[in-house]
Amino acid sequence: MQIQILKSKIHRVKITQAELHYVGSITIDEDLMDAAHLIENEKVQIVNVNNGERLETYVIKGERGSGQVCLNGPAARKAAVGDIVIIISYAGMELEEAKKYHPVLIFPDERNRLI
Repeated sequence: MQIQILKSKIHRVKITQAELHYVGSITIDEDLMDAAHLIENEKVQIVNVNNGERLETYVIKGERGSGQVCLNGPAARKAAVGDIVIIISYAGMELEEAKKYHPVLIFPDERNRLI
């Protein structure tokens, strides 16, 4: 039996852009992606601390070192520039493997840079 557990989390980053007329997804600075063990096209959950919205989408690589966190397409209506969000990824694992797994948690600074 597989269960879904927390794989990684980018805790409290600021939305830097919201592009309504884009195909969809969330663009994330590649430095943040690497630190959180996220890959392009990976499914993520976005939790907006400011308004309580929750949504699922997929990751697009943003410019490395830019601090970019941009909601694209319809998701752009779920957050405003400056909102604080938590980006969460999950993984399916066998129960015994899941008991031993340690998720990757990163805590960027107020400019979405790694500390």
